[in-house]
Amino acid sequence: MMTETEACIALNMVPKIGPVRLRKLLEVFGSPQNVLSARPSALRQVEGIGPDTAEALGSWESQIDLAAELQRIEDFGAHVITQADPLYPPSLLEIHNPPIVLYVWGKLEERDRHAVGVVGSRKTSHYGLECAKKLSYQLAYAGATVVSGLARGIDTAAHQGALAAQGRTIAVIGSGFSKVYPPENQGLAEKIAETGAVLSEYPMLRQADTQTFPYRNRIVAGMSFGLLVVEAGMQSGALITAGNALEQGRNVYAVPGQIDRPTAQGSNRLIQQGAKLVSSAADILDDMHALFPVKPTPEAPATRIANLNPMEAAVFDALDVTEKNYDEVVARCHLTTAQVSSTLLALEMKRLIKQLPGTRFVRLV
Repeated sequence: MMTETEACIALNMVPKIGPVRLRKLLEVFGSPQNVLSARPSALRQVEGIGPDTAEALGSWESQIDLAAELQRIEDFGAHVITQADPLYPPSLLEIHNPPIVLYVWGKLEERDRHAVGVVGSRKTSHYGLECAKKLSYQLAYAGATVVSGLARGIDTAAHQGALAAQGRTIAVIGSGFSKVYPPENQGLAEKIAETGAVLSEYPMLRQADTQTFPYRNRIVAGMSFGLLVVEAGMQSGALITAGNALEQGRNVYAVPGQIDRPTAQGSNRLIQQGAKLVSSAADILDDMHALFPVKPTPEAPATRIANLNPMEAAVFDALDVTEKNYDEVVARCHLTTAQVSSTLLALEMKRLIKQLPGTRFVRLV
């Protein structure tokens, strides 16, 4: 006997239906099992269901290997939730076209209801990357879940910042779990799944394409309290996500960028159009203060130094009261550039070091 979740997985694998038409089918037939067992003549009576779609649904068993998909999910270590699951993000149910299923790698938690989306350009400046890391670190440290899309650029920096704070972050990807894109972020996805979650509405073997990326943006916006755009050009997918957020009644925030930089024209335009200008995470947390308190930074410097992990201690020891540039720090502590970048951010948030203009750093204690 097929379960409701299994039936939803099968329906989600039928090509070219989409969540809006699936919702209409469920309204008429009452359950996903009934939709799969309905005759094509009955399916054609539903608004928006043409002969081709009705035929595809009527012959789904000859097109879809549900047992193989269930095995792939199990072998990968993922699970699938439906709209009836208690951990399905409630804010996502409020949008026009919520996904009928969510593949989950890792786990969702109750506190993920207090989420902030962070998005921006794939091709970004050093300033944009550092802003994304710093603001995401601050948001995660304060208790918010940082949601982004695992793409190159701002998305990657946002996830890294949240992880550096040892906070929650969720990646919503535009492919199946077996086809993570971009491939160089496979390791980042694995790290996110250890302490947070990677989400997808696509079957395990689905490749990313030009349609899946903008479509997944509605999930990033839909499950977030508000959306922060760090750096985005006029044609950036981040502006599509911001449009989704506005349509869904979410708050939109933006970091101001250089007026002569093309990658900042879209985010600057959002501020002109009424998005709240953000210079620190407090600008967002002020709107969320009733949801959860900001964690205080420990006061005693000696205590903060004593509690550093080995990587933080190595980077901290590479600095002193004289200014050191980024390359000098990397050379002194013998860590990768990615490790140094995230660790410097963590130390700055703990008020042990300070970043100066020109990517230079100095110890404060």
